[in-house]
Amino acid sequence: MSPEGKRLSNIVILGFGFMFMFTAFQTCGNIEQTVIKSFNSTEFHGSGYTSMSIIYGVFSASNLIAPSVVTVIGPQLSMFFSGLLYSGYIAMFIHPYTWSFYTASVLVGIGAAILWTAQGNVLAINSTDRTIGRNSGIFWALLQFSLFLGNLYIYCAWHGHVHITDKDRQTVFISLTVISLVGCFLFFLIRKPDPESSSSPSEVTESLLEPESFENSTASSLNQAKTENVPDSAPTGLELTFYSGVYGTCIGAMTRFGQDAKSLIGISGICIGIGEILGGGVFGMLNKNDRFGRNPVILLGLITHYVAFYLIFLNIASDAPLAPEAGTDLQAYISPSLGVALLCSFLLGLGDSCFNTQLLSIIGFLFRDNSAPAFAVFKFIQSIMAALAFFYSNYLLLHWQLLILVVAGFLGSVTFFVAEGVAQSHRRESDYDSI
Repeated sequence: MSPEGKRLSNIVILGFGFMFMFTAFQTCGNIEQTVIKSFNSTEFHGSGYTSMSIIYGVFSASNLIAPSVVTVIGPQLSMFFSGLLYSGYIAMFIHPYTWSFYTASVLVGIGAAILWTAQGNVLAINSTDRTIGRNSGIFWALLQFSLFLGNLYIYCAWHGHVHITDKDRQTVFISLTVISLVGCFLFFLIRKPDPESSSSPSEVTESLLEPESFENSTASSLNQAKTENVPDSAPTGLELTFYSGVYGTCIGAMTRFGQDAKSLIGISGICIGIGEILGGGVFGMLNKNDRFGRNPVILLGLITHYVAFYLIFLNIASDAPLAPEAGTDLQAYISPSLGVALLCSFLLGLGDSCFNTQLLSIIGFLFRDNSAPAFAVFKFIQSIMAALAFFYSNYLLLHWQLLILVVAGFLGSVTFFVAEGVAQSHRRESDYDSI
């Protein structure tokens, strides 16, 4: 196999590994608040929103040491052992206890920081300036198939169920645990890329092979955090919280959508997944052919999200995120429409893919020689905002959450436009024809 073919093969394997893992984990995150509300045990007192807040809070702090771990044990083992922590979190729901629920939340937060830093390292080291946009799109599209597959399973498993029984829960989470473990073992199929002919082997494989002290790697992460060239990933953290946890809960709580509202969580997730896959395929893989750069895609993502937020504001009751298991009978500003709700799910996925494919692409381009700390900083900012969003989701009504998303999306887009200007300047100075 040619060096280019081997690098592309690694990207595809990476995407499939994450697809299996996050088929399990994103589905778990999408349904866990609904599942927790239906527990028959009076000894369990956990909250799905609080758990996710802990995960992303620990995730953000752990990004300071994640590059060191990846450097010491390598990205392949880093992704495998982190994946085992994800699988353990999912398995916990088979027989949940409050202490194990929150302990697993802490552990998966640590694992997430290491996992995503290693992923960024593998993506950068298997890409060139010419292929980083294409590879980001391939990875993102494969990853987001997880939303489609996992939520399709939930819809089929829970169709017609008004209440989630213990047997329903155990069957689903045993299946999700097995799926997650399959993804973990796929990482062992990733091979070390061959050096490019124009570069020395040590230059191309530097971030995978060169040892680095814990202190130097951590200092590199902190120094990277100070650079003005890293685009703001805060809005993606807030949006991640909303589409992966809050919005599905809102749909499941809307009794005006009918008695089958619980299974509609799965349909909503499928629509989000379709939007993510479409965006990843179109805007990621065709990135290198866009002579206007990444800004038009970011602008499209911002407009798409604003349309979705406005329709959600009109269509979904304001108390839906905080409603009990029985749901809410309140109406927003229009008669609740399931079609509009699912259209918003699609728009949320499409807009999110616009932001993430371009962020992965620009960070991989600007920091290719020092990718692990750069991706760690990216995930640090994203995860700390996700932790904050999951925390306030326990208390804020829907319209306040939407207002926060609107403001953050605008500010984040401005910082991206600045970073893209820096990237275009670097490209001209290096005499690249395309990114």
